[in-house]
Amino acid sequence: MAQVEATTERIIAAQPDDVFDALADYNGTREKVLSDHFSEYEVREGGDGEGTLVHWKLQATSKRIRDCLLEVSEPNDGELVEKDRNSSMVTTWTVTPAGEGKSRVVVSTVWNGAGGIGGFFEKTFAPKGLGRIYDTVLGKLAAEVEK
Repeated sequence: MAQVEATTERIIAAQPDDVFDALADYNGTREKVLSDHFSEYEVREGGDGEGTLVHWKLQATSKRIRDCLLEVSEPNDGELVEKDRNSSMVTTWTVTPAGEGKSRVVVSTVWNGAGGIGGFFEKTFAPKGLGRIYDTVLGKLAAEVEK
């Protein structure tokens, strides 16, 4: 089993605190910025960053649907970590300053991939697909906070 990683980033024309607060707002903004790949969104505990427990289904392909139950933590300033209770998947959102009134948002997801030939294809194609999904999410986030 090899570790698979997908990373996407975007510069957003908004203050880092505002961008981070929007990402951590699971009761409001987060659901609005998710792409059509996400369904059955439900905040089960908390709803604002650290201590939140959120559920969704992520349909990466027509055949690949992950049922995610994510525990949210904030281990460092500007960092939001979502650990899936149902798999090895961990997504880290990092928001840092990127010049006057701008933020760099990096989203990185890692998980333990399959072995064998299936694992080869997963490691080859899954990061690109997930990157496209998160690029859409970052675009919607930018539209939301740059208002």
